[in-house]
Amino acid sequence: MAGHGEPPEGPPENPAGGGEDEYRSLVFDESFVRAARLQEFSAQERLTDHAPAVRSLPSRRFRAGSRALVALLLLIALAFGTAVYMGLRHPYQPPAGRRAEPMRSTVVPLAPQGAVPGGTAAGLLAKSPAAQFEKGAAGINLPVLRRTDNFSVNQVEVALDTAKDYLVASSLDPDVLTGGVVRPVQMLLDPDQTTQFEQSVDHPVDDGRHAATGWLVRFDPAKVALAGPDIRVRGTLSYAEEGSDTLEVVSDHTFTYTLRPAGAGPRAADDASLFTVRRELHFRFDQEDLRLHRLEVRTSYVQAGPQSCPTDNTGALQPLLAGQHASHRGPAGTDPYATGRPAAALCGTLKADVLQQQPPARSAAPQDP
Repeated sequence: MAGHGEPPEGPPENPAGGGEDEYRSLVFDESFVRAARLQEFSAQERLTDHAPAVRSLPSRRFRAGSRALVALLLLIALAFGTAVYMGLRHPYQPPAGRRAEPMRSTVVPLAPQGAVPGGTAAGLLAKSPAAQFEKGAAGINLPVLRRTDNFSVNQVEVALDTAKDYLVASSLDPDVLTGGVVRPVQMLLDPDQTTQFEQSVDHPVDDGRHAATGWLVRFDPAKVALAGPDIRVRGTLSYAEEGSDTLEVVSDHTFTYTLRPAGAGPRAADDASLFTVRRELHFRFDQEDLRLHRLEVRTSYVQAGPQSCPTDNTGALQPLLAGQHASHRGPAGTDPYATGRPAAALCGTLKADVLQQQPPARSAAPQDP
């Protein structure tokens, strides 16, 4: 039987080192120490048996993240306060934009010297000076594109394209010509001119600023209809800087239409007649207009015939059709003593050979030297 204090299996094999072997089972290796969790008993936890008597020490990573978050919030608050302070000390003043000027227009009727010739649409065009004109938008050609001092080639091209779109919408669109539609034209205008345009269309007045025919070509659909789809066009487009921030485009085009009396009843095949409109328009573009594909119409000078001189053509052009004559009355008298805006009555005489049914003269072929 083992003695008191000896293990059941007997005394250790090496009794000489008994002092160290006695605590061998209580020595912790390095891995055990590393895996040990630091714990701290609180006073309340030590007094309460059922409460967990362990409180984990705060994470070091959490403390570092908190400091970074606080620093970030302070920086944001500082930046915001600086922006508010600078805004109060130096408030931003938006640049004053240039407003579009009112459009000024002149519409001159051209009276024929005799009866207006009639015929088929194709036959009339073939024997007119417009026989060699291009058809529709193909007659509105862009000039050579070059940059200016303050506008790039791309900006010049945008201005010319916008001017061409305006000419197509206001001179060639059948819905605008005889359908009473104005939206395609209005969409291209600078907003500063919208009110003037609407007043001109709804309540036209011969005051140099509110003639609908200064903005677009328009016929009374109750009196006139297009005799054919072909509209012949010839003219030029040019551009130049008007200032460091303004580009001006000038268009000068002649449009030849074939017209007939309105009505759905039976009609003769040769009841068509020619009507010619020459339009010289000055457009202005600033940087905002170029960006938004719009324009400002500065001036519009229109000659149109055959018409009678006394006819009011501010709301719609009043063509003389096949077989009709111009009124023998001249334009209304002008009083040079009247005050206010000068209201000079303008009227021209349509050149005789414009309406003659003769083939247009052809240029002679060049001779070899």
